[in-house]
Amino acid sequence: MTQNPTLEPSLESWVPIPDGSDFPVQNLPFGVFSNADGTRCGIAIGDAIVDLAVTHERGLLDGLDLPVDVFAASTLNRYFALGNPTWERVRTRLSHLLTDDTAGLADVADSALVTRADVSMHLPVAVGDFVDFYSSIHHATNVGRMFRPDDEPLLPNWRQLPVAYHGRASTISVSGTALRRPDGQLPRPDGPVFGPTEKLDFELEMAFVTGPANDGKPIPVEIAENSIFGLALLNDWSARDVQAWEYRPLGPFNAKSFATSIAPWIVQLEALAHSRVPLSDQEPTPLPHLATPNKGGFDIALSVDLNGTRVSDSNFRHMYWSMAQQLAHLTSNGTAINPGDVYGSGTISGPTRDSLGCLLEITHNGAEPVTLTDGSQRSFLLDGDEVLIRGHAGDSGAPRIGFGEVRTTIRP
Repeated sequence: MTQNPTLEPSLESWVPIPDGSDFPVQNLPFGVFSNADGTRCGIAIGDAIVDLAVTHERGLLDGLDLPVDVFAASTLNRYFALGNPTWERVRTRLSHLLTDDTAGLADVADSALVTRADVSMHLPVAVGDFVDFYSSIHHATNVGRMFRPDDEPLLPNWRQLPVAYHGRASTISVSGTALRRPDGQLPRPDGPVFGPTEKLDFELEMAFVTGPANDGKPIPVEIAENSIFGLALLNDWSARDVQAWEYRPLGPFNAKSFATSIAPWIVQLEALAHSRVPLSDQEPTPLPHLATPNKGGFDIALSVDLNGTRVSDSNFRHMYWSMAQQLAHLTSNGTAINPGDVYGSGTISGPTRDSLGCLLEITHNGAEPVTLTDGSQRSFLLDGDEVLIRGHAGDSGAPRIGFGEVRTTIRP
């Protein structure tokens, strides 16, 4: 993915952008919103949203070979299906419209710009399939030590392939959707009982979203990013007591399937070019179908707040396997992908306690509770708790490329 003029730090928009905004003109993340005029697609800019349906209707996206109603839709799936170079051409046009007040968008701002605070946000895609990877070596090592204290923390396959499982697309919801505490089988000395989980946990993750279908053909690792539109914040909820009881021998099922929360904004990979970093060293060297130049990481600062108390400061750069390797491995057997499919990174944990990505690790499975600013303690989540995940790139002099937030309240 090459850099283009839309990333120039000197670019300024005629749309007012507050200091510290997640959404400067160098970002332009895509989402789906609604108000009294209906549901359609847009991009975030400062505190506003550019209504892409109106922008297209007014002829400002002419010449880009876009279907007439591609943005007058309740999901971004049709747009993501167009792939590159269409994505890059649209981004270039939108950047021009937002930086040149004579290019036409400023003339129709009354109808093409809406205030973010005045709309409802929706799932940005209709999710056909959801896969969750397990690609943070720190997280996998910590969990392995907890659950297999007498064995090696990493199983032999972990360094050879990106471990993953298929999740439930039907239970992915957008930020702001409350989470009902799930029921499940809970282990007891005399046998399992059925009831509400007592160990509800968050998982700090990123997700990538795919574009054009591959028609069941393997996607080579060196071009896999061409099939990825962008990234979003993700919280893949877990019931740790249910998980501990059910995960042998086939892995998690009801412990994970009940809910996943995603941010409403998807940041295009092109916007993250300044944030590329090397992956962690991969030893042993991956097999040829996963071998790739070591530039597949992204420096994205991530945080988790629990009821206003910061409980994690992590970074996406801690991942062991890259998105390209994950997608190449998934499709290596001929698995079909489709526009709008969502792929979780797995819990993102760093090497220190303050960079761990879930309460299972932070509290060592509840043995070392975290103290909140109000003096209360948490081993796992209680009803009424609010979990807030945020993330941004661009701390080193580059424009701030924010991902918005995933905010969720726990209900009984």
